[in-house]
Formats: sequence, C-alpha cells, structure tokens
Amino acid sequence: MSHVPQNGPVIATRLVAEGAVPVGSARVNDYDSFAEAYTAVNDASLIGAYYARPAILALAGEVARRRILDAGCGSGPLFEALRDRGAIVTGFDQSAAMLDLARRRLGDDADLQLADLGSPLPFPGGAFDDVITCLVLHYLEDWTGPLAELRRVLRPGGRLIVAVDHPFVTVLANLDAGRKASYFGVSKRTEEWTIGDQTALMTFWHRPLHAMAEAFTAAGFRISVISEPEPDPAARELFPDDIAAKPRFLCFLFFVLHAS
Repeated sequence: MSHVPQNGPVIATRLVAEGAVPVGSARVNDYDSFAEAYTAVNDASLIGAYYARPAILALAGEVARRRILDAGCGSGPLFEALRDRGAIVTGFDQSAAMLDLARRRLGDDADLQLADLGSPLPFPGGAFDDVITCLVLHYLEDWTGPLAELRRVLRPGGRLIVAVDHPFVTVLANLDAGRKASYFGVSKRTEEWTIGDQTALMTFWHRPLHAMAEAFTAAGFRISVISEPEPDPAARELFPDDIAAKPRFLCFLFFVLHAS
C-alpha cells in the first residue's frame, strides 16, 4: 500500500486489518529491531532524503547559532543537516539502536539523549529557539502531554516545526484496502513494514486537520504555516520515472507553529 512514488530500496507497507494483530505478537513501533535497515533506506529514499528533510530545512530557514531540539532524531540525518548549517543541535529518541547509529554518524560529542516524547523531557524550560518533530506525533494517540512538553522547552516566540502523515493519505489507504474510511475522527491503523528481509508492525494515529489545529492552539501555539510541498528539485533527476508520473503527491503535512 502506498500513495507515494518509490524507487530503489523501499519500505513496503501493508495495512493490517483491525483485530488481525495477535496478542503476544512482536512489539509495535520497535525501531530497535530494524534500525540499520531503516536507516539505509531512509538516508537515500525519495520520501526521506528528497521530500521530508528538504521540506523541514526550507521551513526552518536560516538556523545558524539557533538552539534546536530534534525531537525523535532517529539515526541523525536531520540533526546532521541542521548542524552543518550552523545550528546548535540537541537530539533525543526512544530507540537506543537509532541513537547508536546517530553517534556513528555525528560523533561522540553530539548532544544525544535517550528519551520518550510521551514522558517528561530531560530539558529545562525555554532551552530552545526551535523544536523540530519530524514524523513523530502521528505515533501518539494523545498529543496533550507531548505538546505541553514541547511548548515548555521552547522560549517564548520559539518555533515548533512539525511533519506528520497527511490525513488524506490515511483515508485513501483505507479505501484502497477496501475498508470503510472516516476522515473526521481520530483513529488507529496498523501497518506491516517490510524492509529487505525484515518485517515490523507499526501503529499510527490518524487525525483530521481540524483536530491537529485544535491540539496545537490548546497547547499555546499559533499556526504560522501549513505546507504541502513539492519534492526537492534534485528528485527529478534521481527518480525520473516516479516524478514524471507524480511531480506532486500527497504524503506528509508540515506546520510551523510559534509559541505564545
């Protein structure tokens, strides 16, 4: 299942019917179990390297000397790009294996911590000029506590830059699978990811746009930008067949929010 053009090594996804995941099955969202395989794909993929990260960097703009928290930094590709642009970057992730890969990429002096966005964060209030959370919030059913923590660690007027699954993609995926789809509610979906010879169960939470906006404003943020970007221009040469078929496509939704 995919509404996104793919080329080269990919993550194949299959929507799992509700109730089809057996009790006692492998832990969901367990990036520790496939960290290296995921990183190998993500570092060079159309969606990771030529869509999500360029979009985030374009929204961030000039970041030299800005204190930035990469919330859910994974193996560190966005951390690296921000640091190369002169930002003072801190990262955290709940996957120890992903952080090991990040240290290999970034060096032992990189400020990386093991932490979970679903729990209080180990940072003082007002510590950052910007927080970036790229493809993290859609793993969470309840955004109230996480957004409150992200607001707490931002200085007044600081920015929260967010990328999440585009809510229309969830509906289209369900329709393609022959399932009833409701756009307006908050709902759970489970996918089986296949990366090479590895498989993993991943759970996500769909939110309609109005529910996202309500959560952001309730947490003390003002929405400045909502973006549905094009891929990086370099993708036209690297993925010519995909981009010729779909020069623009639904995939993620991007926000820039300002802390009040």
